[in-house]
Amino acid sequence: MSIQPRLNRFDLSMIVISLVIGMGIFGSPSDVAVKAGNAWIFFGAWIFGGLVTLCGALTFAEIGARYPTTGGFYKVFSYCYHPAFAFMINWVLVISNASSVAAVALLGAEYINPILLPASLQNQVGTKLTTILTVLVLYVINFLGIKMSARAQNVLTIFKVVAVLVLCTAIFKSDATAPVVAAAPAQGGNMITAFGLSLVAVFFTYGGYQQTINFGGDIINAKTNIPKAIVFGISTVIALYLAINYAYYAVLGIGGLQQTHTLAAKLAGVIFGPTGYKITSILMFVSVLGYVNVNILANPRVYYAMAEDGILPQIFKRVNPKTQVQEFGMTVFVAAALIILFFVDSFSQMLKYVMFFDTIGLSLCALTIFILRKRTKDLDTSGIYTIKWFPLIPVIFILAYWFVTINIFITFKENPFAAFWCLAAYALGLGIYYLGARKPKTIQPE
Repeated sequence: MSIQPRLNRFDLSMIVISLVIGMGIFGSPSDVAVKAGNAWIFFGAWIFGGLVTLCGALTFAEIGARYPTTGGFYKVFSYCYHPAFAFMINWVLVISNASSVAAVALLGAEYINPILLPASLQNQVGTKLTTILTVLVLYVINFLGIKMSARAQNVLTIFKVVAVLVLCTAIFKSDATAPVVAAAPAQGGNMITAFGLSLVAVFFTYGGYQQTINFGGDIINAKTNIPKAIVFGISTVIALYLAINYAYYAVLGIGGLQQTHTLAAKLAGVIFGPTGYKITSILMFVSVLGYVNVNILANPRVYYAMAEDGILPQIFKRVNPKTQVQEFGMTVFVAAALIILFFVDSFSQMLKYVMFFDTIGLSLCALTIFILRKRTKDLDTSGIYTIKWFPLIPVIFILAYWFVTINIFITFKENPFAAFWCLAAYALGLGIYYLGARKPKTIQPE
């Protein structure tokens, strides 16, 4: 049974927003401020990052329109390069996604436990119990059907957007004036390096939207709705990010930003006073719910695509004809996240390298637009979305991400073997493919 389209443009727009707005925006601006050293570089990095992300969104919108298929982020590598290369890139991302789901769910439990649980469970056991329960509840919701999961995602995303807007109202409080806190100089040593290092955290916070193309087979009228949903979703995210960063700066100043990661708590305290902590805890937990839910929804699509190419067993292609749920694939992903949960500390170092994998994967995926344009010329007159300023838009995105990749190598200087292990992870994926994969089948775009 193949996947049938069930999601509309609004559903996908909410998925885009929730894929991007996770926990990062409530803490990473502090890291950007540390790397930037001053307000000009700080805001310049967020604005430039937003523009580059929009270029990426437009690029992925055309990729999604030209190649609308389930598990698109894997399939486009398989179609344009080779299934071995597709597996090499995606196997690390699938593992790191399960790891990040476990880690983020733990963080959400730490926020909400003081409100929900008695004092006797304010410990590691209570945190693990809440985390497991959270993942299982979302698993059950997703098991009820893709449309039910999408509705839950819509509610969580709308709540999250409203919460960000509420936090931005902190700038209208009479006592919300930036304290006089001296800003530390940029860590990079010079403006170019400081700017590049700032972009690492910025792009991490803007990332996630690329998974949208995994839903190509789930979207009604995919060739039209995927690009429109991506552009609307990313535009909304950019506006929200710039607004809340201005609120952070107005309330804390650049020096204050450098000294705390609990940014949402600071703004909530200005607005709600002593009850700000509880408000922040609820906000963080809802953000976690949205992040975990959208990953449970998205990642099994990659398994489906790998099974189509014969890399994974065909059971990963099984779809419930009534609910359109990949019951086996989703169960495997949730089980992996729960298993990793018990060893999440051992994955903490790996999670620091997620952005390294993302910059390489995203830039190489964006390069496929040049191959797709040649192979799908027949679609040029079909009314699908095409980038107006081609090839400038994808080139800006690709060069910016390569620039960030270089700066990530700079951050590896404390651990000279870090880059080696990252590249070794790709090599291991390539070895696994040739050891265990059956002869692949190349699926042409619809």
